[in-house]
Parts: sequence; structure tokens; C-alpha cells
Amino acid sequence: MNHPYALQSTLKRPLPDALAARLRAHFGERFSTAQAVRDHHGRDESPFPVTPPDAVVFAESTEDVVEAVNACREHQFPIIAYGAGSSLEGHLLAVQGGLTIDLSRMNRMVAVHAEDLNCTVQAGVTRKQLNAEIKDTGLFFPIDPGADASLGGMSATRASGTNAVRYGTMRENVLGLTVVTAQGKVIRTGGRAKKSSAGYDLTRLFVGSEGTLGIITEVTVKLYPVPEAMSAAVCNFPSLRDAVSTVIESIQLGVPVARSEFLDPITIRAINAHSHTTLREAPTLFFEFHGSESSVKDQAEIVQEIARSKGGQDFEWATQPEDRTRLWNARHNAYFACLQLRPGCRAISTDTCVPISRLADSITGARAILDTAHFPTALLGHVGDGNFHAVLLIDPGNPQEVAEAERLNDEIVRMAIAMDGTCTGEHGIGLHKIGFLVEEAGEDAIDLMRGIKRAFDPDGLLNPGKIFRL
Repeated sequence: MNHPYALQSTLKRPLPDALAARLRAHFGERFSTAQAVRDHHGRDESPFPVTPPDAVVFAESTEDVVEAVNACREHQFPIIAYGAGSSLEGHLLAVQGGLTIDLSRMNRMVAVHAEDLNCTVQAGVTRKQLNAEIKDTGLFFPIDPGADASLGGMSATRASGTNAVRYGTMRENVLGLTVVTAQGKVIRTGGRAKKSSAGYDLTRLFVGSEGTLGIITEVTVKLYPVPEAMSAAVCNFPSLRDAVSTVIESIQLGVPVARSEFLDPITIRAINAHSHTTLREAPTLFFEFHGSESSVKDQAEIVQEIARSKGGQDFEWATQPEDRTRLWNARHNAYFACLQLRPGCRAISTDTCVPISRLADSITGARAILDTAHFPTALLGHVGDGNFHAVLLIDPGNPQEVAEAERLNDEIVRMAIAMDGTCTGEHGIGLHKIGFLVEEAGEDAIDLMRGIKRAFDPDGLLNPGKIFRL
């Protein structure tokens, strides 16, 4: 029996000897066809099986990427960009074979302009590395998906995370890019100015393009002053709706919450086991507030009063940096903690996002759908901006579980779309959500996207098979 998520393609062809020779001549030991290296670059956190490329090169400069792209174009060979391998929707799987360009060694800080509140980094710099590098400037980069993802990958998937309710997503925080096009040209989009009206906004076009329009090699991002004061809090609620309603009212009142995360009792149980915490197993909100000492105190008091009116209890504060770090590390590890609830499982995860006024209906509806599952499920997410995740823990080798999980996933996504929401708030489309994008955007919009793809990549070599069918 084929694997339930088996990816069959009639478009694969062997690595041409002439291409291999050219790449080996340029990259030397940084070119590999070893099975272990290929397998490592053929897996992510999606439920799909390992789908390796035919070869891997490790780029160390934009010029390396240009050489690899030119060589592949000459031989009409697919190209997949690889950052940290933390994607959740099959973005980096070599479904048509090809060459993976690993950008993780492109991890140099190009320039820090503290006085302008921005910096430029190579695409392989990770978010944790960036914040460590700029720690002495009094600035920080706030976008924090749970994984220690690369800035290039975060730009390519339009990532966000726990701070998005206050600081926005990568879309709002990328000022400019250096991109290698499918033709092997190096272009620079945007710049360091805070705004521009010059021509088409190519930066926003590449941000979220999932490596299908060009390969990002450098990123210029906004930085922010480290707040004078920060405080975090945990609060339990009698019901899921009470917790979510607290967030909705806080946002609608204009409280500038920096982080607002929801975790259901199953997720709390997983976090307690994985991170050795002792949180109460109940619908729970994690909050964080940034600002001056007085503004943080005012924000917290307002939210605490709203929470009490919804039955919130056990409000616990974490004001010391080490306590806040421990709390948010536990939240960031929630996905991997949930995997431990069923050893050997794989997770199908949704990341729907709806208007904040529909959030309570969307989450309670999702919970009702998940309650029918015959396997463990969990709910958590960045409820401050209407985005949440359902995690379905399945045996990937069990066709019945796979089919049931996909059916439940479909119901949750279609419910969000019906509420004027989206099938993906931050993970992107990849392979897993191609059908949903058609339902959400419509065939005419998809045709326009296809036209853009063909204009940028007429041979269809860049990360083929992702986002939509050509």
C-alpha cells in the first residue's frame, strides 16, 4: 500500500551528469548527493513523507546562488531554497526532484543601522541569532514563529508569531530584499527608507511567495526599541468562550497587548509534561504587555478586570526576565509538546485566521468539530489577531485516520473562509493547502497568480508544485 501522503510525480528526471560536474566544480565539498544529506533536505514538519532532492549545495554568498540558478536553468532542473527546514505545509519538498540550495551558511549580519531602527542580514540568519547580535543596541526584532526560523524563510512564508498582534507580521516588517531571479539576475527591492511610492511593490510580492518567484539572499528588516517595562501573565477560565471573549474585548477597547495566546486544557497538559511546568489544565490565556512602567501597569489592570468579568482566575504574573522566558519557551514548544502526547505520530495543523469579532465562534466551532475525532487533538494560537491552530495527532500510516483528519481539517478551514477569514494566517500554502487557496481566492485570482509566476519564472523551475497547480 502506498503511503497515504505519497507524492507521485512523472516529472522527475535524474540529475544530469554535466550539471553535477558543474556544481561540483564550483562548490567542491559543498555539493552533495549523499542520501543522508538529501533526506535531511527532503523533510519538514508537515505530515508528508521524506521527499528528497537529487542533490544539495550549501551556498555561502549571493554569487553562489546565482551560479546554482544559472546551472539549473541551463539544464532545466528544478530549484528549491532551504532555510531551517521548519515549515509545516510541505514547502521545501522536492516533488519534482531537483537541486536544493541550502542557505543556512549565509548567516552573516550585513549591516546594523541602529539610528534608523533597521538592519540587513543574509537570508540564513535566524531570529534568535539576530536578537543575540543586536542585544547591545537596545533594539530587538519582534517576529517570533515558534521555531528558530531563518529570516529568508520567514520572509518567503510571510511568517508571524506571538508578537504579531502588536508588531505585525513579516509583511509589515520587511523593508527590502536581495533576490536572485529565475534568470540568474540579482535584484534589490525596497530599501531602508521608511516608505516609498516608487513603482510596483516587489518586496511585498516576494514576501509570501514561498520560493516560487525568486530566491531571497538578503533581508532588510525593521527593529524596535526594547520596551522599558514588560510583564507577562497567565490566567485560567471556566470555558473556551470566556477566555476568547476576554481577548476580543481587550482588543476592541484598544489595549495594546503585545502577546495574547490561547491554550486549551490538552495543550496545557502537554506543556506541563514537556516543559516541566505546573499550569492548571483549563482554558488558559498567556498575556504580555510592553511599554513604560505606568502604561504596562494600566494595560494589565484593564485586562485583568475584563478577565475577572469572564470568570478568569489564578492570575499569575511573571515580571522577571527569566520567568517570562520560561513561560514563552513553554508556549513556543507547545507544538513539539503535543507531538509527545502520541509518540510516533505526525501532526496535521491548521492556522486559520478570522476577523476578531468572529473568533469566539470560530474557535468554539473548531473545538466541536475536533471533539468528534478518534485521535488526540489540541487547540492553541495567537488569538489577539484572530489566528489559531488546531493540531490533529495522527498515525500517518493509518489511511482511516488520515482521511478523518483531512475531513475535520476541511471543515475547520471552510468554516473560517465562510466567516470572511483565511485558510492560513501564517504557515503559507505549500502543498497542503492548494485546494483551499482556490476556494478562498477564486479561479480568476489564481489565474492572475499563475500569470505572475510565468512572468517571473517562465520555465517553472523555482519550487515547482507549490501554492497552486500550473
